[in-house]
Amino acid sequence: QVHLVESGGGLVQPGGSLRLSCAASGIILSIDTMGWYRQAPGKQRESVARITSGGSTSYADSVKDRFTISRDNAKNTVYLRMNDLKPEDTAVYYCNAQGVIRVGSTFDARGQGILVTVSS
Repeated sequence: QVHLVESGGGLVQPGGSLRLSCAASGIILSIDTMGWYRQAPGKQRESVARITSGGSTSYADSVKDRFTISRDNAKNTVYLRMNDLKPEDTAVYYCNAQGVIRVGSTFDARGQGILVTVSS
């Protein structure tokens, strides 16, 4: 079983920055894609950023040029650096990861979520 644990959320003023971390643990042979998505109250879930094992990244238009996703493959950890935060970035942020547990067995795991609140 693969577990993902997020950290780094909290309250920040508009224009501020936060860095989220998400560490994967358990029986893992390899992790392919890792990413972040978010869900604000009353809104649909939105994919924020994704990164492949090779380092290719993609972002939602709403966060391009403000957020940066990165990963440390040795630590099975993905990060999300969020700059110039806006009130509309307020949401619960979840990380997810897809990979291989053993030959012929894959996983698609999600963290428990962490709250980011942008408010003055």
